[in-house]
Amino acid sequence: MTGTRHLVDPELLDLLELWPAVTLDESLLPLVRAPGRIPLGEVENPERVDKRALTAPGRDGAPDVPMLLYRPAGSAGTVLPCIYHIHGGGYVGGAAVTLEPVHRHMVEILGCALVSVDYRLAPETPFPGPLEDCYAGLAWLHAHAAELEIDPARIGIRGESAGGGLAAALALLVRDRGDFTIAFQQLIYPMLDDRTCTAEPNPHAGEFIWNSGSNRFGWRSYLGTEPGGEGIPPYAAAARAEDLAGLPPAFLSSGTLDLFIDEDLAYAARLIRAGVPTELHVYPGGFHGFNVHKTAGVSVRSNRDADDWLKRHLKGG
Repeated sequence: MTGTRHLVDPELLDLLELWPAVTLDESLLPLVRAPGRIPLGEVENPERVDKRALTAPGRDGAPDVPMLLYRPAGSAGTVLPCIYHIHGGGYVGGAAVTLEPVHRHMVEILGCALVSVDYRLAPETPFPGPLEDCYAGLAWLHAHAAELEIDPARIGIRGESAGGGLAAALALLVRDRGDFTIAFQQLIYPMLDDRTCTAEPNPHAGEFIWNSGSNRFGWRSYLGTEPGGEGIPPYAAAARAEDLAGLPPAFLSSGTLDLFIDEDLAYAARLIRAGVPTELHVYPGGFHGFNVHKTAGVSVRSNRDADDWLKRHLKGG
C-alpha cells in the first residue's frame, strides 16, 4: 500500500498521534484489553443518567451474560425505547464499561434506554459463543421489558466495528429464530466479511488503526480457522448470508480510508436489493474509529447523522 496520510481529513490527524499504530497479535491482547485505550473522555454529569447492572442467563449452559442498563434520570414510570449496544474490539477486545461516556451521552440526547452487553471474547471464546451471548442478552431484555419499563416494539441494535459485525449477524439470527423481533440495526463501520482478508486489497484503505494484519488476527481468533475459506456460516460473518430479505431497517456508515469500506458498501447494496430500508453514509478522509474525535467536522457530522437516524427509529418511524 502506498501511503494514504495525505487523504486523511486534516482535522483527524491529531487522533492518529493518540492511537498506537500496531498490527495486532496474541502478545498485544493485554494492551487491546487495557482500560482507557480509546480516548473517549470522562463521564460528565453522571447525575443525569442512571446506571444499573443486569445479568442474563447464558444459552445452553453458557455463563451468565453481564449487561449495563442506562436510563435518563427521573424516567421511572415512563416506558422508553431502547438501544441494545454491542461494543467493538476486533472480536478480541473491548468492554461495555469502556463506552460509558458515549452511552450516557446517547441516552441523554436521545431520551431512550440503552443496554450494553459484555459478550465473551475470542480467542478464548470463538464463534458462536460471543454471538450467542448477544442473543441471550437480547432475549432476556425482551422477556423482561415490562419490568424494565422498555417498549419491546422499539428495541433496536447498534454496534461499531466487530460490534457492528455481531449486530448484523444478530439481526440475521433474530430473523431466523423468530422468537422476537427488533426494530432496527445501526452498523457503524461494521466488520462483516472475513473474505476481506483474502480479497484484492483496496490500495487506499486500511493503513490506519485497523490494518489487514490485525483483521486477519481478529477473524482467525473469532472463527477458530483461517479466514476467507469455504464453509464459514453467515452467523459468523454476516456478509456470507445469501438472503438478506426480512431484516429490519438498517443504517451503515464508514470512512473512505477504513479497511471495511468495500465490504460495508457491498452489504448496504445487498440490503437495498433485498428490500430492506437502508441508509448509507460514507465520510471522506475518515479512517477506522474516526468518529471518536470530539471536534473534527467529519466526526461531528457522522455522529449527528447516526443520532438523527436513531431518533426517527426509536420513535418507531
